[in-house]
Amino acid sequence: MLAAEDALRLNVLLANQPLAIRINESTMTVHGLTVRGEAEIRLHPDCRAEQYVKRVKEMLSGQVLGSPGGYPVYLQRWTRMGQMRDQSLEQLLLLGEPEAVVAAVCAAGLTDELARRAWWVLEDAENARRMLHREAVVRGRMGAVLAGYLAEHLPFESEPEKMIETVRLVLQPGLIDDAVRDDLWRKAARRNAYYVGFLAALPDALPVVAPAHPMAAALAPALAAAAADPAAALLGRVLSPAGQAYLDTVKLVLDKPTNQDVVNSLLNVVAGYFGALRPEGAPDATIEALEAEAACFAAGLQGAVASLVEREAGLRDVVESMRVLSGLSYGVVRPVFGDSTAIGSLMRRKLEPLFVPLRRHVDRLRGGRR
Repeated sequence: MLAAEDALRLNVLLANQPLAIRINESTMTVHGLTVRGEAEIRLHPDCRAEQYVKRVKEMLSGQVLGSPGGYPVYLQRWTRMGQMRDQSLEQLLLLGEPEAVVAAVCAAGLTDELARRAWWVLEDAENARRMLHREAVVRGRMGAVLAGYLAEHLPFESEPEKMIETVRLVLQPGLIDDAVRDDLWRKAARRNAYYVGFLAALPDALPVVAPAHPMAAALAPALAAAAADPAAALLGRVLSPAGQAYLDTVKLVLDKPTNQDVVNSLLNVVAGYFGALRPEGAPDATIEALEAEAACFAAGLQGAVASLVEREAGLRDVVESMRVLSGLSYGVVRPVFGDSTAIGSLMRRKLEPLFVPLRRHVDRLRGGRR
């Protein structure tokens, strides 16, 4: 049982229809977010603090969800899969339960207002990332708030996969200003996982300048005329200054990836960039198999690109390399990663036989620039 004073004040709080509730276990305080501001209830435990907090959560759950045993265990299996009903989301933020907040932020029906309430309950980088997957949040007032928090706390992230995802999410249009973006780019020189996030988020607008491919000027009129052809449009994209900046950045990551997550993410991002040349999707293939298939593909070209290849020396090789890069996947690195957990310099030494041909294709698309 709760102390009579605590039970009374909690019931009054719930009767006033709060927007969200959080529990500070270190100070034994319940905070309520209301339309008029914040309310605070100092608890008076008559037993161990954790046991009393459990009683408070059980009381809240009983009143809000009709589940007196606390936040239902079966719901925890759904939370991270985004399977909560939209009409339940507001209730989840009244339980003072971190797992219930996760349920709300993972839900497809999350709105900007619910994101505001959830953030008030629990400021957490993982929750911020989850919420920035929702268009309503990105376009709302909370988008910039969450992106600012993630950018500020990014230096404290230790897992490259989370670094990549964070950079990709905060670079969505309208979330951070150019100064923050440029600062992230500068820091990528020391943490090249950031570069992969940039490649995923801003493939055609990286904050770096590169010259167009040597073939670009000569091919520009023909490529413009054939822009409706996906392969021709991709070729024009690759040969442009923005495309060359993209390839320069890919090369930076290939030269010194930090761990297997960075490598796998890079392969997937690059395959997506060149995906127009492989609408069937990337195969699970080795680099040798991709090169053999790309040679056959380039030999059997049809359409607008085929006519360009016939009149422009060296263009067939460019198309062949584009086809190779469009097929990148885990299959390329499986011979190394399949039986190794190596990271850092040891991983790079093991990958070198695979990365030599991969760099050759990237350099071919860069026109052989140093």
